[in-house]
Amino acid sequence: MHKLLDKIFNFLYPVFRDWGMSRNFASYISLIFNIVILIALAYIIYYAAKFLLVTLTAVFAQRTKTKFDDYLIQNKTTRYTAYLIPFFFIYKAVPIILDKYEYWELMFGKIVGVYIVLLGLWIVRTVFNSLRDYLKQKPEYSDKPIDSFVQVIMIVLWIFGVALIISTLFGVKKGELLTILGTLSAIIILIFRDTILGFVSSVQVAINDMVRIGDWITMDKFGADGDVIEINLTTVKVRNFDNTITTIPTYALSSDSFQNWRGMQKSDGRRIKRHVLIKSSTIRFLNDDDLQQLRKVQLITAYIDSRQAEIEKYNDLRGVDKTLSLNGRNMTNLGLFRKYIMQYLTDHPGLNKNMHIMCRQLQSTAHGVPLEIYVFSSDKRWANYEYIMADIFDHVMASVAYFGLEIFELPSTIGKLE
Repeated sequence: MHKLLDKIFNFLYPVFRDWGMSRNFASYISLIFNIVILIALAYIIYYAAKFLLVTLTAVFAQRTKTKFDDYLIQNKTTRYTAYLIPFFFIYKAVPIILDKYEYWELMFGKIVGVYIVLLGLWIVRTVFNSLRDYLKQKPEYSDKPIDSFVQVIMIVLWIFGVALIISTLFGVKKGELLTILGTLSAIIILIFRDTILGFVSSVQVAINDMVRIGDWITMDKFGADGDVIEINLTTVKVRNFDNTITTIPTYALSSDSFQNWRGMQKSDGRRIKRHVLIKSSTIRFLNDDDLQQLRKVQLITAYIDSRQAEIEKYNDLRGVDKTLSLNGRNMTNLGLFRKYIMQYLTDHPGLNKNMHIMCRQLQSTAHGVPLEIYVFSSDKRWANYEYIMADIFDHVMASVAYFGLEIFELPSTIGKLE
């Protein structure tokens, strides 16, 4: 190739000398003509490369089944490669054209060399971006933090690229340059602190499967409550349910606590865990009149009859004096209410009957006795889940009065001030 370029760009100088031009004048005129020829040939090579790489590749991509070549075209990999070929030609031709102009040869050679390095890095970046887009379409990779790994690779390549550019511009040997960079490693670590922490966290997230794209996470510290839409080297983007975007540092996923709802979304139900406070002063034993009235509640009619027969048998065998309700065994309005709620939950169509269904009494507090409902809705969609939960507690609060119970409320002082 060198001999061919030598024939192309060195034939004009002898011709101009034969025409009687002086040595300097012939040299300058041939230089101008050679630059024009170089630009013209570079354009011809560019359009030829563009036709071969861009046009023909696009036709080829339409006929193939894989989508990877489509992403190469979308990320303009072939177009940037078409730019690279004529610059290689210029890089080889400059030393021949400027053979007698050492300063300009050195200057333009460095400029073209730097541009080739930058363009090469850009082409590699488009290839990795195409690979990233291609893998994201694969179900097995769609929830992986591919952006993080691509960014790490590009950072390493850019470091080597910058080292190569500095070496080209200032004539520093690559070994000496790497030694200098090693000496300045503390400064480099300080500058790229978030990037390094993000890389380590990305590896931990991927290995431990802590977060995937599409997961619903809650992170109160950053006000995040929504779906993960992007995981890259330094940030995790969460689309909240009000369609705002929250950006979380990637390293925060390994250093701070957060809630991932993936397990709930993959399970057979979404948990409902909420309680009401029963005023403790309204809890009492039930007498015969109370039981007679509560037998009208169809869900617990059979239970009252069987339970009352069991209690009466127990008390009769032991000769319990029932003139005082405290003696022997008795039913309480809270215990019967719990049984009623259990039966109501068992019959509720919105709950998963194969998972826990529980109505339990918690430790008493200064505000009353907590009665907690612990169940799982069969419909996990947020709006439907909230509707099922509200429907249950609407019924619970409305039915409390039928059992002679009251829900605790803080007394209001409005209207009492003079």
